[in-house]
Amino acid sequence: MTRPTELFDAIETYFDAIHDCDTEKLNAVFHPRSSLFDADNGTVFVEPIDSFSRDVGSRVSPASKGQAKEAEILLIDYLSPISATVKIRIRAHQNIFVDHLGFVKGADGWQIVSKIWHLESVLEEAASQNAA
Repeated sequence: MTRPTELFDAIETYFDAIHDCDTEKLNAVFHPRSSLFDADNGTVFVEPIDSFSRDVGSRVSPASKGQAKEAEILLIDYLSPISATVKIRIRAHQNIFVDHLGFVKGADGWQIVSKIWHLESVLEEAASQNAA
């Protein structure tokens, strides 16, 4: 199966949206009926994309603080030519997240239909400043 450039473009749009806190990009890459899930605190937390978009839009962006974009694709599992699961790692300020993003390709191109995230680690402020 060939790797569609459009999927990589959609993943990059997601990376940019989180790094820049850009809700226009975020809303373009997420399907309007998508939801996000987390269970790090021992209970399942579900958030519809509208709520997540408002939250991201209210944040101070990592880009505005001069943080370099740190994001990588760990795995792409194509379920079919129009569906894939993508595992990524991304940094936002001191938080390192691992996400599983469910993508489908429809009339609006590749969009995220579900996101499961896990807070992998939190960098200590002093350690990150010493590294700079």
